[in-house]
Amino acid sequence: MQVTSRRRTTPFACVVAVVLLLSAPVIATDATPSQQQLDALRTRIDDVRSAMAAKAGEKSALERKLQQTEERVGQAAQQLRDTDNRLTDQRDRLDALRAGQARLEESLQTQRDALARQVRAAYAMGRQERLKLLLNQQQPEVVSRMMAYYDYLGRARAARMAAIRVDIDRLRDTTEAILREESELARLRARQQDELAELQASQGARRDVLARLNREIADQGQALERLQADARELTALLEGLEKALAEIPVPTTEQVRFDQRRGRLPWPAGGAISHAFGSPRLGSLVWDGVIIAAQEGNEVRAVHHGRVAYADWLRGFGLMIIVDHGDGYMTLYGHNQSLFKELGDWVDEDEPIALVGNSGGREQSGVYFGIRYQGRAVNPARWCRRATNGRVG
Repeated sequence: MQVTSRRRTTPFACVVAVVLLLSAPVIATDATPSQQQLDALRTRIDDVRSAMAAKAGEKSALERKLQQTEERVGQAAQQLRDTDNRLTDQRDRLDALRAGQARLEESLQTQRDALARQVRAAYAMGRQERLKLLLNQQQPEVVSRMMAYYDYLGRARAARMAAIRVDIDRLRDTTEAILREESELARLRARQQDELAELQASQGARRDVLARLNREIADQGQALERLQADARELTALLEGLEKALAEIPVPTTEQVRFDQRRGRLPWPAGGAISHAFGSPRLGSLVWDGVIIAAQEGNEVRAVHHGRVAYADWLRGFGLMIIVDHGDGYMTLYGHNQSLFKELGDWVDEDEPIALVGNSGGREQSGVYFGIRYQGRAVNPARWCRRATNGRVG
């Protein structure tokens, strides 16, 4: 069956707008040079994002709905992760308090036992008053020793009782703190359940939208046209980012350069390579990156030091992070469930930047990972550590 392709607006207008925006002069401010550069970078990359957003009108209503539902999934997943981390911290604090309570109770019992021994020792000496002992003794040195011992015993008993009072006060404070922490823990657990329900509801809404969108793309011709449009949009974005970043390069004086890590970079996530670089995709299209099949919710980590140049939803790639590593190198991380970083943030190698997801309309969870050098796609397998039995990470 012959398929007639529909005409779509090319991204040329978007690229022209980006170039015009980026060519505008940067107004000098009173900020220090480093702060001025950072402000200029944020402004220019925001211009790129605005230009990309202007093309959002070309998306179908279902594509816009997909973006909205996937962004809600990302927000719910981020909130749930934050609450899970707070719950972990809360449990650690509670465990520490309970351990401290046990130590205080042990110390209190030790002090009580020592006081009891002192009382028994005093009783064994006889219940004679100090004056009577003084008058009954014939030898002065014996009297002196007995008086010194009585003074020592009295001071020891007073010290023990003071220590017992301190331990009792600390134990009371610790018990009250435990009650407060337990109350906060219960509140966080309830919040966790609410956020989990919100996440599940958002995921259900996404599945409904995705099913309707897949029905809208009824044949292979329409699917190919959509993939080609996605590729053009990514290309336009990368070109705009390169121009925005050209005047404010990533400093590499204190860091190993990206090109020095060839063959030794870590992978962003662990899992099987389900789609390799250069393998057929659809029609004449091939994969310009790799797909790492990984469990939803696992961490996605930066493969090298750099600066976040893009952190937003992009059609065909979902929630996407692009990291600029300087010298023309960028890494791309797509189909995330949630993003941890924002535009302009610095990241280190192996730092978590996102969660594995299936945004961008994918059915299965995984990470799209791409490497670009001066805008050209290069094979990540030649830059990252060797795979073992088709698995990486």
